[in-house]
Amino acid sequence: MPATEPRVHVRTVPGRLKVYLGAAPGVGKTFRMLDEGLRRRDRGTDVVVGFVESHGRKLTEERLDGLEIIPRLTREYRGARFTEMDTDAVLARRPEVVLVDELAHTNIPGGRYNKRWQDVEDLLNAGIDVLTTVNVQHLESLNDVVQKITGVPQRETVPDEVVRRADQIELVDMPPEGLRRRMVHGNVYGPEKVDAALSNYFRVGNLTALRELALLWVAGRVDEGLQRYRAEHGIGGVWETRERVVVALTGGPEGETLIRRAARIAARSAGGDLLAVHVARSDGLADASPAALAVERQLVESIGGSYHSVVGDNIPQALLDFARAENATQLVLGTSRRSLVSRSLTGPGIGETTVELSGDIDVHMVTHEASGRGRHQHPPRAGQPPWRRLGAPVAAVAVPVLLTLVLTTGRSALNLTSESLLLLLGVVGVATLGGVVNALLASVAASLLLNYYFIPPIHRFTIDTANNVLALVAFVVVALVVATIVDQARHLAHRAARATAEAETLSLLTHDVLGGEETIPALLTRLRETFGMDSVTLITRGATGGRTILATDSVAGPADLDAAPRRGAVDEEVAVTDDAALILRGRPLPAADRRVLTAFAAHVRAALDRARLAHAAAEAGPTEAANRTRAALLAAVSHDLRDPLAVASASIGSLRSELTADVPARDRNELLAVAEEALDRLAELADDLHDLSRVHTGALVPRPQATDLPLVLAAVRAELGELGSELTTRGLDAVPPLAADPALLERVLTNLVADALQHSAGGAKIVVAASALADRVEVRVVDHGPSLRAADRGHLFEPFVPPSDTGAPDPDARTGPTLHLALARGFAEAMGATLEPEDTPGGGLTMVLGLPAWREG
Repeated sequence: MPATEPRVHVRTVPGRLKVYLGAAPGVGKTFRMLDEGLRRRDRGTDVVVGFVESHGRKLTEERLDGLEIIPRLTREYRGARFTEMDTDAVLARRPEVVLVDELAHTNIPGGRYNKRWQDVEDLLNAGIDVLTTVNVQHLESLNDVVQKITGVPQRETVPDEVVRRADQIELVDMPPEGLRRRMVHGNVYGPEKVDAALSNYFRVGNLTALRELALLWVAGRVDEGLQRYRAEHGIGGVWETRERVVVALTGGPEGETLIRRAARIAARSAGGDLLAVHVARSDGLADASPAALAVERQLVESIGGSYHSVVGDNIPQALLDFARAENATQLVLGTSRRSLVSRSLTGPGIGETTVELSGDIDVHMVTHEASGRGRHQHPPRAGQPPWRRLGAPVAAVAVPVLLTLVLTTGRSALNLTSESLLLLLGVVGVATLGGVVNALLASVAASLLLNYYFIPPIHRFTIDTANNVLALVAFVVVALVVATIVDQARHLAHRAARATAEAETLSLLTHDVLGGEETIPALLTRLRETFGMDSVTLITRGATGGRTILATDSVAGPADLDAAPRRGAVDEEVAVTDDAALILRGRPLPAADRRVLTAFAAHVRAALDRARLAHAAAEAGPTEAANRTRAALLAAVSHDLRDPLAVASASIGSLRSELTADVPARDRNELLAVAEEALDRLAELADDLHDLSRVHTGALVPRPQATDLPLVLAAVRAELGELGSELTTRGLDAVPPLAADPALLERVLTNLVADALQHSAGGAKIVVAASALADRVEVRVVDHGPSLRAADRGHLFEPFVPPSDTGAPDPDARTGPTLHLALARGFAEAMGATLEPEDTPGGGLTMVLGLPAWREG
């Protein structure tokens, strides 16, 4: 491409990240990214290539010819030269868009960062847009799942959050059959690798499973974006993009039936979600047993659903609000446990009301064994709904008037005492409905009506006898006393029910903590659901007053504290520590909720302290390990180095004392040979100790590749010299190539064979046998020397640990741990291999080295 004057692009806002996600190598992620780069270049955008790996694919290289490429940075590592993206050069060039391949790549040591995605964040912070690629097996959350599917561990990973923060995620999809045809045509790997790839990593089953993982992961990301869009635009209706089934639980005997029915409904649709919700009234729910709810929660989670708890006085509305917030398509309820008589007296229940208000949410009313068998009544509600607040004063006037109309029609059948008691009963009813103030109003109205209509002289507000005056006064006093007692009982019932609700909430919170859900995100989710808030955010404040978001939980996407809350919502702040606080956005919280809110804050504070301690412990871990290694190395100086030093010193001392004597040349040469051998052994130990320290401090970085076992064994024989003739091999040609670092594997086998030779009986051969099992290869190093004592088995791979002292020495037992085995296990684990001891039949020790077979991709 002709050289042009590069443009310098300066932007103060962060750049945008677009990720091309694929299910497997070869689906076309890099090709699609290059196409996008060319399209933007043709549109006039300043586009450069920061790093793109073509893997020798002709079509990819043709696309690269049309773009400006930033020269790569060359680094040397372990005697080889590697190229990496020159991040500083890209920052200095300051293009509008940069193309960066393989987001999960691990950088060669020596750069600013360990991972390429960290370099990409620097580019984004500089205002440069980035197009990048990643395979689903490199996502941190799916790494272990992919390993189970393919049998191949992925050491290069990228945190999910890095990819989730991308402004765009494009799935590059291809059916398994199409990808396999692409491989056969040579568009992915060279011809020499195609057969092995098709029969291993790129099997149809593997590719189908990886494709499903990629589709589901992207679907979840799309769903998050949809929820955020609905929240930002105030869309409350249900969009049936995915089946979500909500089942309402009360802690009653019908719970298990409802859960299983809802699970079957959700299972009818691929990817359907099951959500269980319990609505706790602000005054508690009398028949909601925490123990029963805990059992139902365990059942929900065991079948793959999620359990939620929300607070609401209007249960049907709370259920529907939750369902709409979760974009649920179906709601499962149990039919009423109330009897037919109860339903006819009290009107429609929760189920009928929910159906009437459900709108576009399908409601399933499920019958069960407890239907119509009656239930306990709820205690009075905390606080009065609007209809009660308006209706109570009206009833205070209307009830005495209506009773008076009724009583006047039966004046001849009733006396003054009966009339007074019936009016008193009306006053008590008003007290139950509206409290003592409305009862006072009712008693005044009833007393005036009693005087006017029933106490002689009738239809006049005068009383002709003292007895009637006393009766009227007694009526007013009794009415007020009874109304006060009823009102106090109502308040006590409310307080007791409120305590029940708080106890239930704290019980669920304790269940979360004891059940291992004490992480900060889980606590924030529980807090938001309990109080029905829009979002809950944990922040810390710096010395300058700035705040940092540590964690957040929101109904729709990450909470933006800088944005104004929705209409009617407020921000409630609760201190957690001196520098941390919880910000709850949503409805105003009454003062009575402060106790439970304080309990949540205490749990969050404890979780925050645990997280900080864990972080400090993680940072101190490498230092502690290095200190242990250093102490072990010091112990080795006095333990393993003692014998060669003593031999060399004795030989040199003998030579010095005999310098004046006439020592035959043969004896002098023999002493020099002994000293030289001891010093060689000393140098060998020093090298081994150095290698072991690198293993323990993490300085040893393996480079796995396809490794041929017979070639490695040939190198081991050469390293052992004359001792290599003692080796016998079996089955080496029958196993596939190993996924291992050849140099490290050679060191592992050399140390194992050396240890076996050290303990073998004279003339006994050492056997190295190999066999393949599924996707792994086992290499066995077998000797027929002394057996290992049980007391030494636990310390076999610990360097510098002396053999156990069990009394009299056993001439037929092994001498215990050696530096050879410690080095062998250290190198093996660095490569992701395993090394375990087994007893050799007939006596001796067999070391079993397990390694993964090499897989393309």
